[in-house]
Order: sequence, then structure tokens, then C-alpha cells
Amino acid sequence: MFTRFTNITNALQALDKVYPNSEMVRKILRCLPRAWMPKVTSIDEAKDLNTLPLEDLLGSLMTHELFVTRKDDDEENEKRKKKVIALKSSTNEETNDESDQELALITRKFKRFLANKK
Repeated sequence: MFTRFTNITNALQALDKVYPNSEMVRKILRCLPRAWMPKVTSIDEAKDLNTLPLEDLLGSLMTHELFVTRKDDDEENEKRKKKVIALKSSTNEETNDESDQELALITRKFKRFLANKK
């Protein structure tokens, strides 16, 4: 954003339209999205916008952006670290087939046992 802003102001300077530093600082603060409004308010109240250099404003905004992105990354990493344990489901058909085979085996062995006892 700052590069685009600088390109526009340089092109305007080539056309003999020069903005003072304080007006450029205010323009940048006005164009920021609503998510940045708390930062804009803190800069506005803490610093004198008439004497604030454009480079200091840029440094402050970039620092805030890095802090916010780092915080978002940390929150995403915490969400990833929470493991969700899922159990593998099995259908009743598989267990029924196994149960039927086991029942048939037990029945055969029981018949043999009874046959031997008689």
C-alpha cells in the first residue's frame, strides 16, 4: 500500500501538486480498513500528526501488522496442536460374518464332542 501511495504522490509531484507531510499522514490513516481503527486512534492520540514523519508512520504500521500476523499464526498453531481422536468404525456386517464363522466352528466342535461322548 505504501509503495502505491508513494507512486501516486510522486506522479502528482511531477504534475506540480505537492501535499505536505501532515496531509499525507492523515490520508494514509484515513484509508486503512476498520480492523486498523484501534491502531489509527492510538497513533492519532499519542503522536502529533503535523510533525510525524511518513517513515515513522510506516514503521509503526508495519510493526503492528507483523504483531497481528504473528498472533494469528500462533492461534492457528494452537488449533492444529489440539488433536482430535477419532475411532475407526466398523460395520455390523463384518462383525456378523466373523460371529457367524465363530458360531459355526463352535457348533462343529460341540457336535464332535457330543459324538465322542456317546
